[in-house]
Parts: sequence; structure tokens; C-alpha cells
Amino acid sequence: MTYCLGIRLNDGIVFAADSRTNAGVDNISKFRKLFVFEKPGERAICVLTAGNLAITQAVISQLEEGLDDGTEEDTLYSVASLSEAAKMVGRALRNVHERDDEYLRAQEADTSATFIVGGQIAGRRMRLFLVYSAGNYIEATDDTPYMQIGESKYGKPILERVVTPEMDLAQAAKCALVSIDSTIRSNVAVAPPIDMVIIRSDENRIGMMHRIKADEPYYTDLSKNWGEGLKSLFDSLPTPSWLSENSS
Repeated sequence: MTYCLGIRLNDGIVFAADSRTNAGVDNISKFRKLFVFEKPGERAICVLTAGNLAITQAVISQLEEGLDDGTEEDTLYSVASLSEAAKMVGRALRNVHERDDEYLRAQEADTSATFIVGGQIAGRRMRLFLVYSAGNYIEATDDTPYMQIGESKYGKPILERVVTPEMDLAQAAKCALVSIDSTIRSNVAVAPPIDMVIIRSDENRIGMMHRIKADEPYYTDLSKNWGEGLKSLFDSLPTPSWLSENSS
């Protein structure tokens, strides 16, 4: 399993993904799930993956090498808009399903896969999409400016309470790390290293790319302080009045 998220803000987009895959408690591996397609100054597109690893890797290969004729004219390096990028990811996914599903299902393998696609192309606005396993997609909006794939439920509460389009990129990066750390603490199938990318609005290039390891001091301090802060806040909450009344 995995957990990936993208947060679309007025100032840019923050992407984050863990790197654990597993097929049982005794078969755990690390694979990158965050991929960048960049022509600095012209485009910066990020793709995050979750689901069947063979399916997602095959899709990424098509996006890099070409869907139909194997040339750059049919890759994410050539699409004219982010909506076309989302369509291309969906088309590549359907190509792989058409080619491999029969054989994978014969082995009773789960062939589902989902993707987050976002970034900006020069002259176009910054956009963020979630591509479903069927190849269709939805777009992030000001009402819901983030997208999640994989084990999303554990890390969603902080996103719902904190994220707004006006949030600055540093705060969003911190929020993304807390969201992933909350998931890691609740699900053994999600784990560091955590890959993070920031694309700033109208720069059309990767503004920051960083891999966060489990023992990185900032990450360990963030995890510790978040946990202690939650406990302190919980302890400070008032006791329900109806319990106080019943105990007197």
C-alpha cells in the first residue's frame, strides 16, 4: 500500500509520497512513487502513483517513452495542458489494463491503480487532478484543494481542518508531512523515505525536491511535537458538563 497527496495553493503545489510497497509482512520493499516531467521554464509536471506496482511502473514508462508511437510527441513532455496530461495518464492506464489484465487476473492479482497529476505549463494555469483506475479523473478546486491516493483516511483530518488555497507553501509542506506521519503511525504499509516536490506558481520548473528519511531531525521532531501537542490539547479539553453533573 502507499499514501500520496498533492496540495494545490495560490502560490503553487506541494506533492508528497511515501516509498513503501509490500506483499505481506515478510516481503517489504521501497520504490519511488513520485515522478517528475520537467522542461525548466516551459513545464513542470508531477505524477504520484498508488496501486499495483507493475501497472503503475508500466504507465510511467509509457508517459516517459510515448503511448502509441514511442516518441516524445506522445509523452508528458509534449502535452499542451494539464487536462491533456490527466487524459494521457488515463489513456496510458487503459493501455496497460488492456494488455495485462487478463493475465494478472488469472493470478488473482489486484490490478487497480490511481494517480495524482499536477503542475503547470507556461501560459496555462496551475492544476491538480486525481486519475481513477478506470482512467477518468477529477480536478482539485478551491473548496477541496488537495488530492489523496492510497491509504488516505488517516491523514485526511488535518487536511480538512487546515488547508486553504491561501496557505503558504512552507505551511502546506509541514501539513503534508503531518498527514503522512499520521498515516505511518496508523498503517504499517506506509513508511519513509518520504519524497516531496514543490512547484511554485508561474515558474514552470521544480522549485524543490527532497527525500526525507526516517531519521531526519526535522521529521523526527515534527512527529514527536505533533504527538505531544495532540495529547496536551486533549488533556486541556473540558470534561462534558453532563459527566460532571452526574459525578456530583
